[in-house]
Amino acid sequence: MFLYRLTLTQAQEATLRDLCAHARYVWNLAVEQHRQWHRGRKSAPGYLEQCRQLTAARAEHPWLAAGSQTVQQQALRDFTHAMTAYFDPKNPAKRPSWRKAGRDEGFRITGQRGRQWDVRCLNRNTGEVRIPKTGWVRFRWSRAIPPGVRSYRVTLDRAGRWYVAFAAIPAAIPAPGNGQIAGIDRGIAVAAALSTGELLRAPGLSRRERTRLRRLERKLARAQRGSKRRGRVRLAIARLHARETDRRKDWAEKTSTDIARRFDLIKVEDLQIANMTRSAKGTRENPGRNVRQKAGLNRGILRSGWGRLVRRLEDKAPGRVEKIDPAFTSQRCSACGRVDADSRKSQARFCCTVCGYAGNADVNAARNIAAGHAVTARRGYRDTGPVNREPHLLAS
Repeated sequence: MFLYRLTLTQAQEATLRDLCAHARYVWNLAVEQHRQWHRGRKSAPGYLEQCRQLTAARAEHPWLAAGSQTVQQQALRDFTHAMTAYFDPKNPAKRPSWRKAGRDEGFRITGQRGRQWDVRCLNRNTGEVRIPKTGWVRFRWSRAIPPGVRSYRVTLDRAGRWYVAFAAIPAAIPAPGNGQIAGIDRGIAVAAALSTGELLRAPGLSRRERTRLRRLERKLARAQRGSKRRGRVRLAIARLHARETDRRKDWAEKTSTDIARRFDLIKVEDLQIANMTRSAKGTRENPGRNVRQKAGLNRGILRSGWGRLVRRLEDKAPGRVEKIDPAFTSQRCSACGRVDADSRKSQARFCCTVCGYAGNADVNAARNIAAGHAVTARRGYRDTGPVNREPHLLAS
């Protein structure tokens, strides 16, 4: 996706908000129809039947007819594709759910022969795109739009920023051909440690910004629900969170590009991040333990951008990213192969109890990942690469 920031007038913003509301309304109606079909009340209509129902609804409701029929039909088409992906056993997509105002704001426009004639460059910094019922809308021309674009999506984030995203798949980064292998260990204090000894940290909010965020959160807790003051505070909090997310995305893009250009093969831990960040709150009958500590750990994992970094590596270096079993990679000595939990002195310090090798714990784990070593829980080796099988390497 090629993302660009829109520059809107008040009239254009009001029109886009109406288009988002219409697309969300049509999508939620389709979700309700399929939920009733899932409960066995009646059969779910297909796309053509839904289009006929949409035509009848537009004739009955003037507020819906004032919107773009192209946007509303595209919402139905997107819902049909989402249901097809949900029923595909090879696709991990989840069941389409409700769209909420203020959270899922956006709509998509497609064309059979592309929409390039609806996009034009005014100067080196400004471009324009034609949007139904809105006309020509300006956006910041930060980079050239790739050829062959067949659709674009207009979205509004929680921070109140409008974007247009053109759907295009960028070309993969070619391998450098130097035969080098990189192992990446992901952590919280250090977002990514490379086997070369590099320690990469995902940027976040500054100390001053974190202080302001805590102050705004306390102010939000005191504000009355539904008041204008509460809305202003929520918007200020959303802007701070959006700033942190933008920095993390920028870091992931630049880091993944640099790694894909430098190494032929990239090995990462095969982590189940969704399971690792699951809430420990439990139920009323069986409450969890250390819930606040687990919630803080979950926030640290999500702020480190583990999943985004690996996804972008897989996109930019397809076929060159290998996932390694992470079992005991942080307890194994990369020099002699000894596995001992006592060797991990602290979060950042590793000192082997056998050979005396000392170094950064994350870098030591990254070197084990680069070598493809993983030790099973039953004190044996699982060979995912070349490994020394001398008896003294086995865990005691």
